Amino acid sequence: MIVAQITDLHVRPRGRVAYGRVDTNAMLASAVAALEALPRRPDLVIASGDLTDCGLAEEYEVLRALLAPLSMPVYLVPGNHDRRAGLYAEFASEGYLDNVDGFLHYAVDGHPLRLIGLDTVVPGHGHGEMCAARLAWLAARLEEQPDRPTMIFMHHPPFLTGLADMDSINRRNGAPIADLLRRYDNVERVVCGHHHRPITTRWAGTIGSVAPSTAHQVALDLVPDGSPATFTMEPPGFHLHLWSLEAGLVSHGVPIGAYEGPFPFVLDADYPGHAAKAEAA
Repeated sequence: MIVAQITDLHVRPRGRVAYGRVDTNAMLASAVAALEALPRRPDLVIASGDLTDCGLAEEYEVLRALLAPLSMPVYLVPGNHDRRAGLYAEFASEGYLDNVDGFLHYAVDGHPLRLIGLDTVVPGHGHGEMCAARLAWLAARLEEQPDRPTMIFMHHPPFLTGLADMDSINRRNGAPIADLLRRYDNVERVVCGHHHRPITTRWAGTIGSVAPSTAHQVALDLVPDGSPATFTMEPPGFHLHLWSLEAGLVSHGVPIGAYEGPFPFVLDADYPGHAAKAEAA
């Protein structure tokens, strides 16, 4: 089973760009084309928040149109740039957004790997949170199938990354969810967005990771001075999470763009050991 993770799409109204320079819509279209062009297509796609830039109804309409070419199911969770009402209005017909107590989280069953999508949004704020109601909902879902391999996805990372300004708008109250997850050894990965960079850490008895944005990336500044985050136009990308019984969950980073290759590994005549290899053949 392959799960593709795209994140921080920041879709804008048609003809508009983000931050005065980033054509996020065109970049998402390139990400969709890249997913469809993979030698082995994903079984499904998860989009871990900041689906739009301003949460406008028009942006969600554009988002739907940009995702439409995907031939596999797509599951969305909101980020701090999103608005629940707009997201639900446009995508409720897909049938998986439960809108439980006003939160857009859900579980996806029917696959070898179970998926749990969490809504960490605090309206009007950049940071995220798992309040008591959301923690109780997650605990109930984990208790339903405690032996089933599970991936949890959300927007705000609940762990520190060393990107000081971005960490200041992480998901708050990370300790309670860490305590909850440590009770279950079937949680294979907690995957997030928000930080616009590929990041991996050991956390809460499992692996926490962040996928790169399909658009702009947060500049890699590990200086702990709290200076404002900036962005760069490093290559965009996404993650592919490959599940198998033999290997468990293995995650791959995939850059989006046109690159030379693939080429066969043909040995040059002066390659060390070339003559010995030829004689052995």
